[in-house]
Amino acid sequence: MTDSKNINNPVGQGGGQRKKLSRSERQNNGPHRNLDRQGAADRKAELVRKMREKAAAAEAAAQTDDDTAQD
Repeated sequence: MTDSKNINNPVGQGGGQRKKLSRSERQNNGPHRNLDRQGAADRKAELVRKMREKAAAAEAAAQTDDDTAQD
């Protein structure tokens, strides 16, 4: 029996055909990975937004302290 080295050529696979995989899918960059990356980007954007809000609040509090100290 001959074994195929090409994943898109199911010779010797024994039963059924395999879906032809695109180059990106063979490198594990399929559509599911795009969704994972999008989710990660959304989480990162949310985290950055929260950090900026905290920094702005801390800066505003520091300015109020400076204003009261000058009076």
